[in-house]
Amino acid sequence: MALSQRYRLLAPLALVGATALVLTGCAEAEPGGGGNGGEGATVRISGGITGIEADDLNKSFEAFEEETGINVEYTGDKSFEGNIVTKVTGGDAPDIAIVPQPGLLKTLVDTGEVQPAPESVESAVDENWSEDWKSYGTFDDTFYAAPMLANLKGYVWYSPASFEEWGVEVPKTWDEMLTLTDTIREKTGEAPWCAGFASDAASGWPGTDWIEDMVLRLSGPDVYDDWIAGDVKFTDPEIKEAFDAVGTILLDENYVNAGFGGVKSINSTAFADVAAKVADGSCALTHQASFLSANFLDVKNADGETPEVAPDGDVYAFIMPGTTEGELQVEGGGEFVAAFNDDEATVQVLEFMASPEFADARVELGGVISANKNADASLASSEFLQEAMAIMQDDATVFRFDASDLMPSTVGSGSFWKGMVDWIDGKATDQVLSDIQAGYEN
Repeated sequence: MALSQRYRLLAPLALVGATALVLTGCAEAEPGGGGNGGEGATVRISGGITGIEADDLNKSFEAFEEETGINVEYTGDKSFEGNIVTKVTGGDAPDIAIVPQPGLLKTLVDTGEVQPAPESVESAVDENWSEDWKSYGTFDDTFYAAPMLANLKGYVWYSPASFEEWGVEVPKTWDEMLTLTDTIREKTGEAPWCAGFASDAASGWPGTDWIEDMVLRLSGPDVYDDWIAGDVKFTDPEIKEAFDAVGTILLDENYVNAGFGGVKSINSTAFADVAAKVADGSCALTHQASFLSANFLDVKNADGETPEVAPDGDVYAFIMPGTTEGELQVEGGGEFVAAFNDDEATVQVLEFMASPEFADARVELGGVISANKNADASLASSEFLQEAMAIMQDDATVFRFDASDLMPSTVGSGSFWKGMVDWIDGKATDQVLSDIQAGYEN
C-alpha cells in the first residue's frame, strides 16, 4: 500500500482531531509533546541512534510528515540506555522510545508508563513480522512494542582479493575456519584476526556476540533458549564449550589482534575501529554484525579510497559457520518502538513505524536492514545488505535474538559484559563463568 493510500485511511481520525481542536478553541498542538491532535502536532522520539544514522532516521519520516502534517523529532542520546529509565520515572518520558534491548524494554514496561500497543499496530506486526519478533515486544500476554530495524550478527568480514591471492575459500564449517586461520597465519606471518571490545557505555558486548553465536552453533536453539531462560547456567558444560571454542581464536597471541597488538589490546580497541584494518588489509578476519557495513563508508582501503563492499570488492562477509555444513542458525538484534502516551499523533507515528513503508524509507537511505517480511529487500544499499535482509525475512532461517539482550540486565548488560573483559584480560574461564552467573543474584 502506498503511503498516501495508507494515510487516507486515517483521514477520519484526523478530521475528528481537527474538529475537537476547533471546539475547544485550540489553534495548534502543544509544542514539544504529542499533543491531542494529529496535523500540527509534534511527536518526540528518543533513542540511542546517533550521528549519520540519526539524520537518516529523521529523513525517513519526511514523506509521513508531508502526508499527515505531524512533526516527528528524533533525538539521539549516546547514554540512552542508562538515562531512559530515570527520565521515564522522573516524568520526562518522550512520546516514543526506540529501545535496543528487550530486557530494557521489560524494565520500562515494569515502570507502568509504557502504553500497550494500539490494536492497529499489533495487526501490522502480525502481518509484517514473524511470531518470534512479536514475542520480544510482549510481556505477560500484553503486546507493547513493534520491531523497528534489525541487524544480523555472526558475520566474518574479510577481503575477497586477499582470499584470491592466498588461494583460500570461504569456510563451510567451524573446523574449516580454524584451518583457514592457520593457513592465513602461515602465508602472511601475521595474526589473521582483529577484534575490539571497547564501547563508550558497554565495553565487552562484542565478546558476548561471539559466545552467543557459538552456543547456538554448537548446542542448538533449544539450549540457547534454555540459557536465556536461566535453565542452562553459565557454569554448565554447554556454555563452557562455547567459551573454549571462541578462546581458540581470541586468546591465542598467534591469531589476534591484527593491526592493534596482542590479545589484551582487544579490550582497548573500539569495536568499530576494526573496519579500517580490514579495509586497508592489516586484518584478514573480524567477527561483527551486519551493521559494520556502515563503518566501511568512513574508512579507506590501501589505495586511499572508500572500500567497496561486494563479493569481488575490497571487503565482504560470510556467516560464521557451525559444525555442520549447510545449517543456518543465526542470531541478531534490533530495536523496538515503545510509546508513553496514546495521543492521536503518537498512534499515527507508531502505525507508520510498523509499516513496510517506513522500513522501505529507512532501508533505502542506506546502511541498515529490516526483518519486516513485506519490506523490499532490493532497496538495501548494497548487495551484502540485500542478502542479509533476505536471510532475516526467510521463514526457513533459524533466528534467535541476541541472548544478552534477553537476559536480566544485571547479567546481559552487566556481569556478562564485564566477564568478557575479564576473560580477555586473562582471568580463568571457570572463574569468569562463575562471576557471570553470580549476576543473577544481584
